[in-house]
Amino acid sequence: MTPRRWLVLVVAVALVAAVAAVVVVRLRGDDASRFSAALELAPTSTQRYSWTDWAGVRKELGVRLSDSSSPEDVEDFLQRAYDRDLSSMTALDESAPTIQQELGFSPATLDWELFAQGRDGALVIMGLPESYDIGRLRERLRTAGFLEPPEADGVWEGGVDLLEGFDGPVTPELAALQVDEEHRLLIGSDDAGFLAQRTDLARGDEDDAVAEAVAAAGPALSAAAYTGDQVCTALAMSDADPAERTRASELLKAAGEVHPIAGYAIAAQPGGDVRVAMAFETAEQARSDADSRSRLAAGPAPGQGGSFTDRYRLGKVVASDKVLTLALDPVAGAFVLSDLTSGPVLFATC
Repeated sequence: MTPRRWLVLVVAVALVAAVAAVVVVRLRGDDASRFSAALELAPTSTQRYSWTDWAGVRKELGVRLSDSSSPEDVEDFLQRAYDRDLSSMTALDESAPTIQQELGFSPATLDWELFAQGRDGALVIMGLPESYDIGRLRERLRTAGFLEPPEADGVWEGGVDLLEGFDGPVTPELAALQVDEEHRLLIGSDDAGFLAQRTDLARGDEDDAVAEAVAAAGPALSAAAYTGDQVCTALAMSDADPAERTRASELLKAAGEVHPIAGYAIAAQPGGDVRVAMAFETAEQARSDADSRSRLAAGPAPGQGGSFTDRYRLGKVVASDKVLTLALDPVAGAFVLSDLTSGPVLFATC
């Protein structure tokens, strides 16, 4: 290899390392950038991103747990998180007591979790706090029966059969695990081959509509984000019964024109508020949809039942550049995040 090609290679490697370092620094911060930073680690093929800031949820609930906490303590924590609608985005809920006991990590100890689902595969990307003993984690994986890789950052292969031998249910998304000690990440997948490629497949700092929506959603304890194609499928009125679809058509006609959504995010924020962010192709579309979608968001909720105002009070609706945000103040006891991440959602129609 010529000296020039060596130089190009060294520079490229240095740039990748620098980007990874920036992502990790942002993820360790205590601000609105955490979900945005985690987004960069997800595969480019991801269509739905499900985020939980476990450290933030524990702080919000005033809970202190550790890797020595009992499965019962973890279950109690998750029940409290559920009651506040802060646990619906995790891939680990049913697995949590078992993996706490068998593997020594769970929502009790994780810093954060991003469940990235797409057409090519899925990853559960988990942030490990500074205090977490990664050496002990490796030992727990060996003891549990995972096949240790020759490289420190290789894939630990367990398989579904191994997980089924544990004392309780465990999601197949933990059948293969990768430990990234440098960046304090633990990544799981049901596909070891897909997991092995995850650094090559990562989004990086792609500035697309999903990234715009996530940034506009603000600080998030629990959140979901969708690509345009996914939101237009997952939250569409097409799954509602015929009478509800007819009612939705009438409401849409009365509300005015709506444009296709290019990226969508909804976040449960510290303190209990919820914010919805929709990114569009143009600023003009965002401004136009501010009127029509705010009318829809404050009216009947066909397919969901009742009215949206049974669930929340609609606050500020703001169009800023290509992004429209809606501030929602949940009614006591309402599960706004859970309801509005399961279709149909009329005001998120395409």
